[in-house]
Amino acid sequence: MTANPPDVALAEIREIAGRVRDPELPMLTIADLGVLRGVAVGEDGRVEVTVTPTYSGCPAMDTIRADVRQALAERGFAGVTVRTVLAPAWTTDWISEAGRRALAEHGIAPPGPAGPAAAPGPVLVRLGRRPEPVGCPQCGSADTREVSRFGSTACQALWVCDSCGEPFGHVKAI
Repeated sequence: MTANPPDVALAEIREIAGRVRDPELPMLTIADLGVLRGVAVGEDGRVEVTVTPTYSGCPAMDTIRADVRQALAERGFAGVTVRTVLAPAWTTDWISEAGRRALAEHGIAPPGPAGPAAAPGPVLVRLGRRPEPVGCPQCGSADTREVSRFGSTACQALWVCDSCGEPFGHVKAI
C-alpha cells in the first residue's frame, strides 16, 4: 500500500472520519458522540485515527474502526490505522450539543451532565436512590420513570412517560 503525502490536511481527515455514523445510534456521528479523539499523519504519510469507545466492551467498535478505514479509503487515503485508547475514559459529557439535539429529535432522551463522578478517582455507589427524572423527548413532561436500567444498548436505559404513555430510551450519564 502506498503512503499518503505528509502534508495531508488534518482537518480533512478529521471531517471524513468524524462523519462516520455510530452503528447503535445512527443519528449520531462519531464526532458528535465524542468517540473520535484525534487524527495524525506520520512522517511517512500514514494516517492514524484515534477513537475511544463509550465503554471498554462496546461491540460497535469493530464496525466503527472498519467504517473509518473505509470512509478514508474512499477518499484516497491508504494504509489508515485506527487506534483505540481507553484513557481517559469516555464520558457522556463529550457528546456535542448537535448530538444531544439529534438524540432528542429521534425520541431518545440525551444524558445530563456526568458531573464529578466521571472524573478520575473513587467511584461512588448510591444504594436505594432513585434516578432523577428525565424529560420525555415526545411531550417534554418530567413525569417519567425508569422501567429498566438496561435498554436497547448497554449505554441506554428504558424509561416511560406517565403523561403521554410513550416509552423512550435514555442515554445514561457516565
